[in-house]
Amino acid sequence: MAGEQASAGLDATPPRAEHGPVRSDEPAITALIHAYAERLDDGDLDGVAALFAAATWRTPARAEPLRGAAAVRRAYDPVLLYDGRPCTQHVLTNVTVTVAPDGATATARSYFTVLQARPDLPLQPIICGRYHDAFARGADGWRFTDRLILPDLLGDLSRHLRA
Repeated sequence: MAGEQASAGLDATPPRAEHGPVRSDEPAITALIHAYAERLDDGDLDGVAALFAAATWRTPARAEPLRGAAAVRRAYDPVLLYDGRPCTQHVLTNVTVTVAPDGATATARSYFTVLQARPDLPLQPIICGRYHDAFARGADGWRFTDRLILPDLLGDLSRHLRA
Protein backbone atom coordinates (compact mmCIF):
# COMPACT_ATOMS: atom_id res chain seq x y z
CA MET A 1 0.00 0.00 0.00
CA ALA A 2 2.75 2.48 0.92
CA GLY A 3 4.48 1.75 -2.37
CA GLU A 4 1.23 2.36 -4.23
CA GLN A 5 0.77 5.73 -2.49
CA ALA A 6 4.33 6.80 -3.22
CA SER A 7 4.04 5.75 -6.85
CA ALA A 8 0.77 7.70 -7.14
CA GLY A 9 2.47 10.86 -5.80
CA LEU A 10 0.76 10.60 -2.40
CA ASP A 11 3.88 10.54 -0.25
CA ALA A 12 2.91 11.90 3.17
CA THR A 13 6.47 12.65 4.24
CA PRO A 14 6.71 16.28 5.40
CA PRO A 15 9.13 18.49 3.49
CA ARG A 16 12.66 18.78 4.82
CA ALA A 17 14.15 22.15 5.81
CA GLU A 18 16.45 22.31 2.77
CA HIS A 19 13.32 22.51 0.60
CA GLY A 20 12.15 25.73 2.26
CA PRO A 21 9.87 26.52 5.21
CA VAL A 22 7.99 23.73 6.87
CA ARG A 23 4.40 23.44 5.71
CA SER A 24 3.12 24.42 9.18
CA ASP A 25 2.91 28.02 7.93
CA GLU A 26 0.31 27.07 5.33
CA PRO A 27 -2.52 26.38 7.82
CA ALA A 28 -1.97 29.73 9.55
CA ILE A 29 -2.06 31.59 6.23
CA THR A 30 -5.08 29.62 5.05
CA ALA A 31 -6.80 30.51 8.34
CA LEU A 32 -6.36 34.22 7.52
CA ILE A 33 -8.02 33.70 4.14
CA HIS A 34 -10.87 31.88 5.88
CA ALA A 35 -11.12 34.58 8.58
CA TYR A 36 -11.93 37.14 5.90
CA ALA A 37 -14.82 35.04 4.58
CA GLU A 38 -16.13 34.18 8.05
CA ARG A 39 -16.09 37.79 9.24
CA LEU A 40 -17.78 39.03 6.10
CA ASP A 41 -20.49 36.34 6.24
CA ASP A 42 -21.04 37.19 9.93
CA GLY A 43 -21.48 40.88 9.08
CA ASP A 44 -18.34 41.83 11.02
CA LEU A 45 -17.24 44.52 8.58
CA ASP A 46 -14.96 46.17 11.14
CA GLY A 47 -13.30 42.78 11.65
CA VAL A 48 -12.86 42.38 7.89
CA ALA A 49 -11.23 45.80 7.70
CA ALA A 50 -8.96 45.02 10.66
CA LEU A 51 -7.38 42.20 8.64
CA PHE A 52 -6.04 44.87 6.27
CA ALA A 53 -4.77 47.35 8.88
CA ALA A 54 -1.23 47.08 7.47
CA ALA A 55 -2.13 46.05 3.94
CA THR A 56 -3.33 47.19 0.56
CA TRP A 57 -6.71 46.06 -0.78
CA ARG A 58 -7.29 46.17 -4.51
CA THR A 59 -9.93 45.45 -7.15
CA PRO A 60 -9.89 46.18 -10.89
CA ALA A 61 -12.84 48.55 -10.32
CA ARG A 62 -10.68 50.91 -8.21
CA ALA A 63 -7.97 52.99 -9.81
CA GLU A 64 -5.98 53.25 -6.58
CA PRO A 65 -5.44 50.56 -3.95
CA LEU A 66 -6.94 51.13 -0.53
CA ARG A 67 -4.52 51.20 2.40
CA GLY A 68 -5.35 50.54 6.03
CA ALA A 69 -8.39 49.45 7.99
CA ALA A 70 -10.35 52.72 7.76
CA ALA A 71 -10.15 52.88 3.95
CA VAL A 72 -10.99 49.20 3.57
CA ARG A 73 -13.92 49.53 5.98
CA ARG A 74 -15.42 52.30 3.81
CA ALA A 75 -15.26 49.94 0.82
CA TYR A 76 -17.73 47.65 2.64
CA ASP A 77 -20.27 50.44 3.33
CA PRO A 78 -22.43 49.34 0.34
CA VAL A 79 -22.87 45.81 1.76
CA LEU A 80 -26.50 45.26 2.76
CA LEU A 81 -27.01 43.70 6.17
CA TYR A 82 -30.18 41.97 7.32
CA ASP A 83 -30.32 41.73 11.12
CA GLY A 84 -26.57 42.38 11.08
CA ARG A 85 -25.61 39.80 8.44
CA PRO A 86 -25.42 39.88 4.63
CA CYS A 87 -27.07 36.43 4.29
CA THR A 88 -24.08 35.18 2.30
CA GLN A 89 -21.83 32.17 2.46
CA HIS A 90 -18.35 32.34 0.97
CA VAL A 91 -17.04 29.07 -0.41
CA LEU A 92 -13.25 29.10 -0.78
CA THR A 93 -11.50 26.58 -2.99
CA ASN A 94 -8.21 25.93 -4.76
CA VAL A 95 -6.24 27.63 -1.98
CA THR A 96 -2.56 27.48 -2.88
CA VAL A 97 -0.05 28.94 -0.44
CA THR A 98 3.60 29.57 -1.29
CA VAL A 99 5.93 30.53 1.55
CA ALA A 100 9.19 32.28 0.58
CA PRO A 101 12.40 30.34 1.32
CA ASP A 102 13.26 32.73 4.17
CA GLY A 103 9.86 32.07 5.81
CA ALA A 104 9.17 35.80 6.23
CA THR A 105 6.70 36.33 3.38
CA ALA A 106 4.17 34.29 1.48
CA THR A 107 1.64 34.47 -1.32
CA ALA A 108 -1.65 32.68 -1.86
CA ARG A 109 -4.17 32.28 -4.61
CA SER A 110 -7.69 31.02 -4.12
CA TYR A 111 -11.11 30.92 -5.73
CA PHE A 112 -14.26 32.23 -4.08
CA THR A 113 -17.93 31.66 -4.73
CA VAL A 114 -20.41 33.73 -2.75
CA LEU A 115 -23.86 32.26 -2.24
CA GLN A 116 -26.81 34.28 -1.00
CA ALA A 117 -30.40 33.55 -0.05
CA ARG A 118 -33.14 35.88 1.12
CA PRO A 119 -36.91 35.44 1.41
CA ASP A 120 -37.22 37.13 -2.00
CA LEU A 121 -34.06 35.54 -3.47
CA PRO A 122 -33.62 31.77 -3.83
CA LEU A 123 -30.24 30.35 -2.87
CA GLN A 124 -27.84 31.19 -5.69
CA PRO A 125 -24.28 32.18 -6.47
CA ILE A 126 -24.04 35.96 -6.69
CA ILE A 127 -20.33 36.40 -7.46
CA CYS A 128 -17.34 34.17 -8.22
CA GLY A 129 -13.72 35.09 -8.61
CA ARG A 130 -10.20 34.86 -7.30
CA TYR A 131 -8.11 36.28 -4.47
CA HIS A 132 -4.41 36.96 -4.97
CA ASP A 133 -2.92 37.60 -1.53
CA ALA A 134 0.44 38.49 -0.03
CA PHE A 135 1.45 38.02 3.61
CA ALA A 136 4.28 38.85 5.99
CA ARG A 137 5.24 37.18 9.22
CA GLY A 138 5.35 39.55 12.17
CA ALA A 139 5.90 39.14 15.89
CA ASP A 140 2.26 38.05 16.29
CA GLY A 141 2.24 35.69 13.31
CA TRP A 142 1.09 36.09 9.73
CA ARG A 143 -0.79 39.13 8.43
CA PHE A 144 -2.08 40.33 5.08
CA THR A 145 0.12 42.78 3.18
CA ASP A 146 -1.95 42.83 -0.03
CA ARG A 147 -5.21 41.47 -1.41
CA LEU A 148 -6.28 41.68 -5.04
CA ILE A 149 -9.92 40.67 -5.57
CA LEU A 150 -10.61 39.55 -9.12
CA PRO A 151 -14.34 39.07 -9.74
CA ASP A 152 -14.85 36.75 -12.70
CA LEU A 153 -18.60 36.00 -12.73
CA LEU A 154 -21.34 38.30 -11.49
CA GLY A 155 -24.88 37.28 -10.61
CA ASP A 156 -27.72 39.12 -8.91
CA LEU A 157 -26.01 41.48 -6.45
CA SER A 158 -29.14 43.57 -5.84
CA ARG A 159 -29.65 42.10 -2.33
CA HIS A 160 -25.97 42.22 -1.47
CA LEU A 161 -24.85 45.74 -2.40
CA ARG A 162 -26.48 49.15 -2.42
CA ALA A 163 -26.68 50.56 -5.94
